[in-house]
Amino acid sequence: MSLFDLTGRVAVITGSSRGIGRAAAERFAEQGAHVVVSSRKLDACQAVANAINERRKSDPRVGRAIAVEANISAKEALAQLVERARGEFGRIDILVCNAATNVHFGPLASIKDEQFRKILDNNILSNHWLIQMVAPEMIERRDGAIIIVSSIGGLRGSPLIGAYNISKAADFQLARNLAVEYGPHNVRVNCVAPGIIRTDFAKALWANPKIAAAAEAGTPLRRLGEADDVAGAIVFLGSPAGRYITGQKIVIDGGTLSSTPSLGD
Repeated sequence: MSLFDLTGRVAVITGSSRGIGRAAAERFAEQGAHVVVSSRKLDACQAVANAINERRKSDPRVGRAIAVEANISAKEALAQLVERARGEFGRIDILVCNAATNVHFGPLASIKDEQFRKILDNNILSNHWLIQMVAPEMIERRDGAIIIVSSIGGLRGSPLIGAYNISKAADFQLARNLAVEYGPHNVRVNCVAPGIIRTDFAKALWANPKIAAAAEAGTPLRRLGEADDVAGAIVFLGSPAGRYITGQKIVIDGGTLSSTPSLGD
């Protein structure tokens, strides 16, 4: 059996109607997992689920997918997401906290209180809520994987997305702390930390020619990331291949953090 085989497993992925979340849902399904596609827009989620289920018709090894509308800012909506997933598939084996918010671009001096609270609530507290809802059944079965999609922003400062970076730094610590709490129950909690990925969420960065050129020049692989570049690591952490990894972050940035600014060479 492949170390990446997820036949019969159930994965819930927030923010999976597009971008990294969608890529993760598709790749989990390829490995045999049933997936719950979730975001604020049901139609967009249903389109992803339909595409996965269509592939399943020609390849029965592909997992089944359902679409569930859920706004991560509402605790009740997350509870309904969990209830629907259990009602459809009977269990949740893998949770991917991917959905996030960034409502402020600029220095921290100019951020409004309500903007800061929204970023912290959606990027940290909502993850905590959802994990609280899902972890008990994983603990009871002594098996489960939780993956939080953070960012390399949580490892560096920024004059442009400082509040977002603060929230992503907190996600690293959330994963570490829960790894300590849940580890004795064989439940693993990890983060992935992407660099600039060419998704709608990061469009404000990569669509700016000056920022994109600087990012590509400062990345050893000389390109921006794609959603699939991150999805593979998420599947790895959710699969038996990652069964001895917990409390960690996997940086997926083309080498950006390993590089120093160009000196003109």
